[in-house]
Amino acid sequence: MVEAMRKMMRVESFPLILFFLFFFFLASGSENVKPTPYSMPFNRTLFPSGFVFGAGSSAYQSEGAANIDGRGPSIWDTFTKEHPEKIGDHSNGDVADDFYHHYKSDIKLMKKIGLDSFRFSISWSRIFPKGKGKVNDLGVKFYNNVIDELLSNGLTPFVSLFHWDLPQSLQDEYGGFMSPKIVEDFREYADFCFKTFGDRVKNWVTLNNPLSLSSNGYNGGTVAPGRCSNYVGNCTAGNSATEPYIIAHHLILAHAAAVRLYKKKYQRHQKGEIGITLMTLWFEPKSNTVADREAASRALDFWFGWYADPITYGSYPESMQSIVGDRLPKFTKTQKEFVKGSYDFLGVNYYTTYYAVNSPLQNSLNRSYSTDSQISLTVVRNGVLIGTPTALNWLYIYPKGLRLLLMYVKDKYQNPTIYVTENGVAEANNASIPIKEAIKDSIRIRYYDGHLKSLLQAIKDGVYVKGYYGWSFLDDFEWDAGYTVRFGITYVEFKNNVKRYLKYSAYWLKMFLLH
Repeated sequence: MVEAMRKMMRVESFPLILFFLFFFFLASGSENVKPTPYSMPFNRTLFPSGFVFGAGSSAYQSEGAANIDGRGPSIWDTFTKEHPEKIGDHSNGDVADDFYHHYKSDIKLMKKIGLDSFRFSISWSRIFPKGKGKVNDLGVKFYNNVIDELLSNGLTPFVSLFHWDLPQSLQDEYGGFMSPKIVEDFREYADFCFKTFGDRVKNWVTLNNPLSLSSNGYNGGTVAPGRCSNYVGNCTAGNSATEPYIIAHHLILAHAAAVRLYKKKYQRHQKGEIGITLMTLWFEPKSNTVADREAASRALDFWFGWYADPITYGSYPESMQSIVGDRLPKFTKTQKEFVKGSYDFLGVNYYTTYYAVNSPLQNSLNRSYSTDSQISLTVVRNGVLIGTPTALNWLYIYPKGLRLLLMYVKDKYQNPTIYVTENGVAEANNASIPIKEAIKDSIRIRYYDGHLKSLLQAIKDGVYVKGYYGWSFLDDFEWDAGYTVRFGITYVEFKNNVKRYLKYSAYWLKMFLLH
């Protein structure tokens, strides 16, 4: 038994004991999900034929190799160097998981688990070190190699063009997404990627969770480039009342420009699809009052509708137009038609749910994106937490929220094709715990089990979901949390040549997928 347990630590082995753990965890139930009387064990056969199961990553969080082979700096390289105090452990992504040098063995692990697809992003500054102009051939070679390696192992690449790591040169030249100049530069970057990789990549995402850049990057100042008003956060420059809305406006226009280009120039012969990935919490009214119900609806407008409304209907949500007023940029008539309907699918990132409380604005002078919505959020109602707390103080386990969110998107946004592009839970990175204990991630197994059941119910209720990507494949650099938390189904030993170990959740997923 001792030797068997020792083998469980090895990536190459598949411990039979986990088959028993599989049934144990399922029997133990999932947070906030009542047992469902399935006629067979819960596994992928219950999902529609062709449904895609994958795991995700992003360039800055996983690639490393930040200063070699011609890669230019991004705003995240700059931010982590200039503001280490804003990162939980003062770390950065210089090495991260070193996926740049480990992609072949990592892809073999993906195949071993039985994943259908791998979601990753392209580092804009690895392709164009200055954001435009001269191409870095070594960067192009790397992504060609990753794509080819995925395909040769039977995995489908699912590629994001932008996951927050804007080339620093464009930030320096004209303020990045603060300027309308970014639209053409993003279009040119997208054009190169479609032309170079589109013969093999059939699933494109223009932007991943643009809300984080517009809100956290320009309202709270907690992520790159770290801009905000001094009455909101600790920033040296910024305007939390105006800049988030300008950033979002240019993000939407850049997205639409890339989509139009793809559809006119590439889609017919490359036969791919293109969309955008949006993130939101689900919001429940704290009370059954009209005010709190309206607050929950308004919260969805300010989080999800901010981007989903323009690309579906051509304009911002009415609640935002009414409250934000002249600070909210306006689309011209031409731009409305340009952005309207600019996607083949919507990617949805969901992690948790909060209660929304109506919170009228108290100070009209210190306006900001965060106060404009006139809501406050809480996780407690009648003295009871909304779900099981986790290592991240913002993430509570509430699987039901995924089904409710998907139903909301179906009903409000014309029943679009959806991919759940991120869903996962973090554990604390505790260096005092031996690896053989750290890989026993029962909370992640329960999380995935509960959310996949919630997703399946949404599909049965008529939501058209084509795939699910867990976050994340590897433990990685988690933005302002640094390496203080672990989201991966694969444990990364950061202080020992980034050695990999499959966690129990990876084996659980293997059993779920192989049935």
